[in-house]
Order: sequence, then structure tokens, then C-alpha cells
Amino acid sequence: MGIEELREKIDSIDTELVSLYRQRMAVADEIGAYKREQGLPIFDEAREMVLLMRLEQLAGPEHAQGIRALYEVILAQSRARQKKAQMDDSASFGLLGEKLDHSYSPELHRLLGNYTYCLLPIAPDKLDDFFRKRNFRGINVTIPYKKAVLPYLDTLSPLAHVIGCVNTIIKDDTGRLHGYNTDVFGFSRLLDHAHVEVTGKKCIVLGSGGASKAVQYCLHQRNVGEVVIISRQGPNNYSNIKRHTDANVLINATPVGTYPHNEEIPLPLDGFDCLEWVIDLTYDPARTTLIQQAEMRGIKTENGLYMLTAQGKQASELFTGNNLSQQTLDKARHELAMNTANIVLIGMPGSGKTEAGKEISRITGRPLIDTDEEIQRETGMNCEDILTQFGEERFREIEAQVVQTAGKRRGVVIVTGGGVVTRDQNLTALRWNGIIFERWRPLEELAVQGRPLSCLPDGLHGLYEKRAPLYEAWRDERIETEGAQAAAQEIVRRFMAHFEETNE
Repeated sequence: MGIEELREKIDSIDTELVSLYRQRMAVADEIGAYKREQGLPIFDEAREMVLLMRLEQLAGPEHAQGIRALYEVILAQSRARQKKAQMDDSASFGLLGEKLDHSYSPELHRLLGNYTYCLLPIAPDKLDDFFRKRNFRGINVTIPYKKAVLPYLDTLSPLAHVIGCVNTIIKDDTGRLHGYNTDVFGFSRLLDHAHVEVTGKKCIVLGSGGASKAVQYCLHQRNVGEVVIISRQGPNNYSNIKRHTDANVLINATPVGTYPHNEEIPLPLDGFDCLEWVIDLTYDPARTTLIQQAEMRGIKTENGLYMLTAQGKQASELFTGNNLSQQTLDKARHELAMNTANIVLIGMPGSGKTEAGKEISRITGRPLIDTDEEIQRETGMNCEDILTQFGEERFREIEAQVVQTAGKRRGVVIVTGGGVVTRDQNLTALRWNGIIFERWRPLEELAVQGRPLSCLPDGLHGLYEKRAPLYEAWRDERIETEGAQAAAQEIVRRFMAHFEETNE
């Protein structure tokens, strides 16, 4: 093995170590938050002593000294993070909203700045009490409070005053609250990043809430030809939207299609033959059902991740007073996109998807979801018995339900059965957050034992002839590398390269 190959192996191991370090620090942050809530000390000398002794034993005599030195640094970093979080609990930042279970904001602000950032889910009837306490230094605001917070603020920035919505609040040293709107900056940067030209164009904006108002302001600033606001009521609504099928740009500023309702779509695109762009401000999933529908029609698309990152950058600058570079914004977006995307494996039965998936999970630290195993867990029957007793149609119905659930996950490895490609709805689900890799091996190397469909009269060749065009249509990449370990490493490399390319 040459020096370059050896260096590639080292680079792969280093990538895994960095991922594991980040995961460990994230858990350390959670422990720090628990200690803060319970009033526990940061430094637990007995716990650290036992931990170091256990790790030395695991490492063995040859590596014990190096492991101790390494973990003394790691533990010191963990204590430093926890200490900083406990220095001033009231001087923290966070996101105010009603339902925040799957927000990207904590991860985003971890990438943007070195400060505590928490989710602040507050019920509407608790809003008065939240603002009476003012136990924060700065917050972002999301659905449904971008207008509701206005009465609690002492001042508004000129932009927030014009738009009538606030998504960032800063508390000054006297306790006064100042409202800002960073959504306009975020959407403007999205248009620049994606090279969306709206000057003189007819634009449809779905929704009339806070995000919609920021979008409208930005469009008018760019001399849009016409802006049509579609809402449930009002002069332009979903019942008469067909009179605007000449629109050039469609922007979804509603939560329709957002997790966990990924399968929903605000409207079908049939008849909108003049569309050049579809922009969905949703970022979870990354490719909403609306975006996928537009892609099938050859329409250019963009999701809301760049807007989220850009508005977060400006909010972070307001929080800290520090200017952040374009490089910081791009890196944060790149990390968020990659960390929340799924690695999906498709391919013929017996092609080695399962073993490759296990190795990818080990390399990346991502959870593994095997759809065949999920089917067995939910039904109490293995796939072979379901196919034999109830037929393929029933099996595919169960599989589609499992795939839809798996497709809504983020940052996981998904291994699918060979026939997953026989239903179009599975492709939609797997593309919500997934990059799809076909694991390919020569037919003569495929195992058929225990695989009922591979043993049908027309045999493996007949099955492949039917499915090969589907695999080709579904996949983003085809992996022919032999061996589970080598295939997994190649998939991880190409997966990371995909995000490097899309980050340009």
C-alpha cells in the first residue's frame, strides 16, 4: 500500500474522530445543563479518575499513556464548556416558539458563536409570564409569536417597524427589550446565493404570516413585477389561484410540508407552466414534496436552509456584537446540511447493502435503520414469511409505511430492501432528507437463499431487468466497490463530496 493510500486511511480515521469528539461535546453540554438545573458541581474527581482508569485498561499497556493524555485534554474541554454555561444562566440566548422539538437553531448557533443557546417552547397562555421574567439576554422568535411579541417590546428597529414582525429580541443592560427582523436579510441572501432573479417577475407568495411579510418586503426592494399573496381567505386564495398560473416564481412561506407532515403539499403545480423557480422556506425536510414536484418538472428549486443560516448569522451578530464572516455562514450551512442528511442504500437483494450500512454507521456514528428489520419489529414476522403468507402487494404496503417513517428521520443511515423501488411514494420519502446510493454487484455474486423473489421462475436475471432502470432513476451515485468496508468508505467519501460541491 502506497503513502497516499495510507494517508487516505488516516484522513478517514481523523474524520471519524472529529465526528465522535463533536458528539461527545454535545452530550457534555447536556450533562452541563442537567448539572446547572440540579445545582451539581461541574468537577467530579472520583468519576474522572474511574473513567481514566477504565480507558487505560481498554487501551492496553501499549496505548494507556497516550489515551490518558488525550482524555485529560478532552475532559478539560468538557469542564470548560460546562463552566461557561453556568457562569450566568440569565445571560443566555434561545429560540421562543410553541412547538420546537425539531428546530435546527441550537445546532446552528453552536456553529455560529460560543454562547449558550436553548429551545424555549412556551404555550400562548404563558407568554405574559415569560416576558415578565425576561430571563434571557437575547432570543429568536418563531411561529406563532412573531407578531404576538410586539406589545412586550420597548423599541423596534426601523425594518421591524415597517414589516410589523420581529424574529430577534435583545435585552440591554437596563432590561429594555429591542425588536429586530433578520428574516429580510436571510431571504435576501438566499436569493443572492441561489442566483434567483426576481426583477420584473410575477411572484406568488403562499402564506401571509411573519415569514411572508419579510419575503414581500424583500421582493419589493428588488423591483419585482407583481407580488400575489395567497392565503386561505382574502381576494387571492387557494380556490382561485389558477388565475395566476402565469407566475414566474413561487415561494412557500407556510409551514405546510414541514416535519412531521412531510407528505403534505400546499398546492399541486399542474398548469403553472411559466414557473422558473420554486422556493420553499422549509428546511426540514431538505427536499419537501413541493420541491420534489418542481424538480420533476425541471423547475429550479431552493429550500430554506440558506435563509435560516443567514438570518441566524445576523441574529448572532446582534447577540454578541461580533461580526461574522461569509466563510462562517457557509461553513455553518454546509455542516447543517451534511449533518441532517440521510445516507440511503438501495440495490438488488444480496448486494451487500446491510453490511455496508453497518460499516457506514460505525464510521460516521450515525444510527442505522434497516427497513427489513423495522418491518419484522413492527409485524413480528420476517419478510420472507410475510411475502409467502400474504403476498408481495401486502408486503409492499407495510414496507411503504416503514420507509415513510424512516425518510422523516435526519442524520441516519437507511438500508432498504431490494424492491423498495417498485413504489414511487418510497422515492419521495427517501429523498426528503436522503442522498441515495445504489450498492451494485455482479448478478453471479448475489445471494438468493432466503430471498423468495430472487427464486421466482424468471430468476434473478428477470428481477434485475425489471429493477435496473428504477435503480438508475432513483440513485444519486452507484457504488461498485467490492467489500463492505471499502464500499462504506467510498459512500462516505462521495456523500461528503456531494455537500462540498453544493456548498460552492
